[in-house]
Amino acid sequence: MEPQSLKLQSPFSLPVDSDNKATEFRPLQISSPHMRAFHLAWLSLFSCFFSTFSIPPLLPIIRDDLKLTETDIGNAGIASFVGSIFSRLAMGPACDLMGPRLASATLSLATAPIIMSASLVTSPTCFILIRFGVGFSLANFVASQFWMTSMFSPSVVGLANGVSAGWANMGAGVAQLVMPQIYYLLISLLDLPLSTAWRVSFLIPGLFQAVTAIMVLAYGQDLPSGSYKDFRKAIKTPKDNFSEMLYNGLTNYRGWILALTYGYCFGSELTTDNIIAHYFYDRFGVNLQVAGMIAASVGLANLFSRPMGGALSDKMGRSFGMRGRLWGLWLVQTVAGLLCVLLGRVTSLWGSIAVLCIFSVFVQAASGLTFGVVPFVSKRSLGVIAGMTGSGGTVGAVVTQMLLFSGSRFSMQTSISLMGIMMIICTLPVTLIYFPRWGGMFFGPSCNTSSSSPEEDYHLLHSGSDKKESL
Repeated sequence: MEPQSLKLQSPFSLPVDSDNKATEFRPLQISSPHMRAFHLAWLSLFSCFFSTFSIPPLLPIIRDDLKLTETDIGNAGIASFVGSIFSRLAMGPACDLMGPRLASATLSLATAPIIMSASLVTSPTCFILIRFGVGFSLANFVASQFWMTSMFSPSVVGLANGVSAGWANMGAGVAQLVMPQIYYLLISLLDLPLSTAWRVSFLIPGLFQAVTAIMVLAYGQDLPSGSYKDFRKAIKTPKDNFSEMLYNGLTNYRGWILALTYGYCFGSELTTDNIIAHYFYDRFGVNLQVAGMIAASVGLANLFSRPMGGALSDKMGRSFGMRGRLWGLWLVQTVAGLLCVLLGRVTSLWGSIAVLCIFSVFVQAASGLTFGVVPFVSKRSLGVIAGMTGSGGTVGAVVTQMLLFSGSRFSMQTSISLMGIMMIICTLPVTLIYFPRWGGMFFGPSCNTSSSSPEEDYHLLHSGSDKKESL
């Protein structure tokens, strides 16, 4: 009877470990605090993706109205990612210092007016500045991953991170699908001029983003035990200041490799979101709505593909330890690169759509697999490592956009194939990742996991109930 009474006294509806982190992941529940945090995290990030990628599906209309050149469009695409680089780097330490809830809501409320101000754009320069400012909102990805890692045990954190990010990334696909419909509805129902309709359209994503931020503040909770501020006061481990946490993260080579890898899975997905509607509109002559529907398939695949990557990472971890997580990441991302090469070589409309859909599944699963490894890199500087990796995604998108999709150096289809080659090459450094406690792709652990020091425990996340992780 004693275990039953203890179970009844538990304040949580999900089974938890010694840190009160949930050991099960039930996405169809909204129980507080674990699953409520999950739903708030993905919905808030969803609104940020929706805002950031609400512009590309209307780009053919905006291009004609503002007289944008191909160089202007390319620079605007780069600008949307450059803003995210700096904000993601800052978001990691911000989460370490103030907690994910406050950091996330503050950024969303600060950037919501920027997407609304797209309705006031009158020149190419203003258009580029708007895309730069809106891109800052994507740093909420780091807060989301930090929040999930704070709420869920390492045995299910890969799945939690994957589903949270995957469902949120659907915001890009929904924007591709919905924004053209909003534009045409404003024209047909309110009889607005074309140049006014696309401007009014951008009020909707801004309002949506602000509402989700308020929900995070009103209903969210940083940790199973309460607020992050109270946690930092209660912990007995020495408090780290900003410079110590930053130094510990920046000197961890695994974080840099994961940043590079993420740059050519998530970064490639971002680039695809930015150019794919334009690509199908120009190359195959489809109309704006059809191009938006095709582009939407990329983002909507996140409903299952990125969560599938997180689940695969957890499964490989239980079966083969860290070696399984790393091999899974390398294999899936390499296949994604090969599919990207093929996408640029296919000459038929339906063939291109089919390859695009398969490519989307693999490249998004690779993102889930990447963040199945991130929580094990550093406990002391988890926010910094998550920020580095997240920023790597946007750096990869910026580099790819600059090298391949700015100006007329290459045709669009050639650029897509070259992006695939870059993906394959930049995935190879995963083979160099090695954890003394858990090993790497080719070698086993080099120390006794049962006799690790407290300092090492502080630096590396335990695998909790995921016992295979330490074999």
